[in-house]
Amino acid sequence: MVVAMIRHIVLLELTEDSTDADADAIVQALSTLPDRIPAIRSYVFGRDLGLAEGNVDVSAVADFDDVAGYEAYRDHEAHKQVIAEYVKPVLASRHAIQFEY
Repeated sequence: MVVAMIRHIVLLELTEDSTDADADAIVQALSTLPDRIPAIRSYVFGRDLGLAEGNVDVSAVADFDDVAGYEAYRDHEAHKQVIAEYVKPVLASRHAIQFEY
């Protein structure tokens, strides 16, 4: 039996008046989540390198054992805190997808 995992990908475009420090703060805050949310199996995140025009500013890829793991992450207070304190104040747009693999 093949067990599918859930992959969550999020792309964040920050406001034009956001700073490098804002993006760095988001990445730093994201780095705290794997130790605080047991459902995360893999977590990769970072800032765009600026190699192509039109890219987003920050992205994250997270893997979970199942839908319940993703939901535990999505609804976890630590995750909500990162969004409220670091992301929302400088967020222009957000795109995300979750899929089985």
